[in-house]
Amino acid sequence: MLRDGIALTLAGGSASFAEVAGDVLRTLLALHEPEDTDPAADVDRVLGALRDLPVHADVPDGVRALRAAGHRLATLTNGSPETTRAVLDRAGLADCFEAHLDIEGADGRWKPAATAYAYALHALDVPAEAAMLVSVHPWDIDGAARAGLGTAWVRRTPVPYPSALRPADRQATGLADLARRLGAVAATG
Repeated sequence: MLRDGIALTLAGGSASFAEVAGDVLRTLLALHEPEDTDPAADVDRVLGALRDLPVHADVPDGVRALRAAGHRLATLTNGSPETTRAVLDRAGLADCFEAHLDIEGADGRWKPAATAYAYALHALDVPAEAAMLVSVHPWDIDGAARAGLGTAWVRRTPVPYPSALRPADRQATGLADLARRLGAVAATG
């Protein structure tokens, strides 16, 4: 799904996360489901379930510690800001973020396109050198670094960082670890 969304951006096209994800899901369903199923209902069910995903265990304390230390927090997704907000709201964290942004504000240009990061910087009224993108995705880190942002890679697995991509400025095992590394005191709740 990311491949197709990013490829569309590189080719000068655009499509929403739901459109691209729906196409990928329909392809997978055609390959793996019996013919008597309802692909449209299955796609709706899977996309709807994204709102019910849990956050990683370290996220609540990490987000609260970063916020308490005075860091401005915002989300930027190739997906839906409503889905992001719903996931964070269920974790009691949505209000810790001043904005939930998506690539629609960047003319549908998927991250890691520089225009996606530029849109977020403009929306938040912050210069690139004062911002930090935090991500588990090396491709996202690379894109943000090329757009002039600081970066932090949350390395949740032992998989090494790709050598062909720009390295992250910081590395942490989770958001609580990142908060500690940035000098924020962990908050519990």
